[in-house]
Amino acid sequence: MDSTRVTEQPTSFERPQPGVDPADPRGALLRTPPPERVPGTGAALPVQGRSGDEPPASGPASPEPSGAASPDTVTPGDTGQDPAAGPGSEHSQPGAGQGAGPDTHRPRPAPEGIPVQPVVGPDGTERRTGQLAQPGRPTPMRRDGDRLRFVGAATRRIARGIDLDEIVMGLCRATVPTFSDAILVYLRDPLPVGDERPTGPLVLRLRRTDRIPAERDTEGGFTPVAPPEPSELDSVGAELCTVRPGSALAEVLRGVRPVFTDAPAARAALPELLGEEGASAVPDGQRAILAPLRGRRRVIGAALFLRRPERIPFEADDLLVAAQLATHSALGIDKAVLYGREAYIADELQRTMLPENLPRCTGVRLASRYLPAAETARVGGDWYDAIPLPGSRVALVVGDVMGHSMTSAAIMGQLRTTAQTLAGLDLPPQEVLHHLDEQAQRLGVDRMATCLYAVYDPVSHRITIANAGHPPPVLLELGGRAEVLRVPAGAPIGVGGVDFEAVELDAPAGATLLLYTDGLVESRLRDVWTGIEQLREKLAATAQLTGPDHPPPLEALCDEVLDMLGPGDRDDDIALLAARFDGIAPSDVAYWFLEPEDAAPGRARRLARRALSRWGMEELSDSVELLVSEVVTNAVRYATRPVTLRLLRTDVLRCEVGDDVPQLPRLRQARATDEGGRGLYLVNRLARRWGATRLSTGKVVWFELNHG
Repeated sequence: MDSTRVTEQPTSFERPQPGVDPADPRGALLRTPPPERVPGTGAALPVQGRSGDEPPASGPASPEPSGAASPDTVTPGDTGQDPAAGPGSEHSQPGAGQGAGPDTHRPRPAPEGIPVQPVVGPDGTERRTGQLAQPGRPTPMRRDGDRLRFVGAATRRIARGIDLDEIVMGLCRATVPTFSDAILVYLRDPLPVGDERPTGPLVLRLRRTDRIPAERDTEGGFTPVAPPEPSELDSVGAELCTVRPGSALAEVLRGVRPVFTDAPAARAALPELLGEEGASAVPDGQRAILAPLRGRRRVIGAALFLRRPERIPFEADDLLVAAQLATHSALGIDKAVLYGREAYIADELQRTMLPENLPRCTGVRLASRYLPAAETARVGGDWYDAIPLPGSRVALVVGDVMGHSMTSAAIMGQLRTTAQTLAGLDLPPQEVLHHLDEQAQRLGVDRMATCLYAVYDPVSHRITIANAGHPPPVLLELGGRAEVLRVPAGAPIGVGGVDFEAVELDAPAGATLLLYTDGLVESRLRDVWTGIEQLREKLAATAQLTGPDHPPPLEALCDEVLDMLGPGDRDDDIALLAARFDGIAPSDVAYWFLEPEDAAPGRARRLARRALSRWGMEELSDSVELLVSEVVTNAVRYATRPVTLRLLRTDVLRCEVGDDVPQLPRLRQARATDEGGRGLYLVNRLARRWGATRLSTGKVVWFELNHG
């Protein structure tokens, strides 16, 4: 070899070039010395440093005497064979001489991340160092290859983490006890996200500490100041540390490079980081390394690596190891914070897109579930909704936009808002789907979705359903019979130019209607109709557990349905809406038509009094007569057709007054000289709830009162 290759590599652990600081974590021009050529052979073997040598100084390296024979050099006359290994052994190495005895080959390299263990002779000394071996003591990494293997294994372990805790734990587990006896990891509080410019002072919080377990610490070691903790270093250092501008700690963190704590600047920074008592517990000498954690051109924390007083101090090359660990950890922490922010945004988006709480509707009980396609895809295009309608009815909606991404979730939110607006107009189900189809075409091309829209009337015990390419619902009757409802499939929303058809079916009391998306019944392992049949059988089997006279609990039924999913069935997100039809008995409904004339309010009071007397609710007569009189008076003042009055007795008493005037009443504060304008004020003060809903033929004003 006449020349050597000059490289610039910050992760190299070769011997430093003369005149270059070996602790420079950014890397330097590191030149490998020419290997010695063995006389009489054509091969050149690299010269290995003695394992017992002291750490190299920053000055020029002095070459070894030409006549000195080290355990890693070859002298003339060697056979190059290990007698114990036999000829041709893959582990045979040239020995140091013919009289070297059994120690003529190098030990086998240790596994990744584990330092090379010493070879102990009969006298109890390490053959490579000549020092007395101490049982139970972790051995330092003595060769550059050991450090390279350790850094590779440690960085892979750190890179496996996804969230912040996994990355910090990976750093701690990778370094203790292989590289250090203890580690303290401080992170910025709060951690900046992405390119955000942090505001306020730099505050470091102790995120995690780790050390050699107490059962392995047989010789004592680095222990905190009283009160001692047997297995943790939590008592060393304060929980929070405010880095003052211009302080010694600020200068060390600004320098980016790991430093030994015996340096004056680092020694002055320890009390600020650990407190006075914690700083006094740090061992003297090169047994502690302070490594800043830097990501996206700013300091996000610091790591302190510690060795016990009786352990061999850190070497200069260990600063490069600490630099690599700090760099990979900082990059991983930065990515984990970004991932956490994205997950938070996805969760918030999905939470706001779906109803936070289902409404309490008269004559029906509701339960729902939503499962994302995967933990990393937390948003999707599936949605469900329950919308109260006039006349104590409720609209049940379930839909599925293609895909499970942010775009699908955004389109889903727009379609859901459109469906709520259309439901407020009290349009028929087929008209709602027609307008949703037009809205999907306005959103852009290829905005495809399926949707099922159903309206349940608890008074008539009927349900009207319209479908747009969605899987059909399943009706579980009170006796335990499960039936897939025959609903025209229709075309998906977004196709355009397609008419939708609605069907009206019976909804008996005690029955349960299950609306779902295709992620529940379709996967790579089964087609959609096989999944629907399995769902029907699952509902029937669950109903058998509670008997023919008692329907299964609604929440438990949803959980049982989701249990039918196998390990390979989660290809898509799942939305599930279950409705238990309780209905309203005809005996609990009173309904009248009133002509729009001056005598209508008085007749309405008499009819309401008779109904309350028949129901045994005479204690509400005064309040009901007053509120009915006010609402009916406002209705007949502008109506041209008969006014409807309906009383419903459920868990509350509900009164509904309908007319053909579309303008909704508004609550206002009447002046002292006004003769009117106080009707809605009385309704607002006396009623439990009240509201007004616009219909295609007019409006309905309603109020509710509690009853004993």
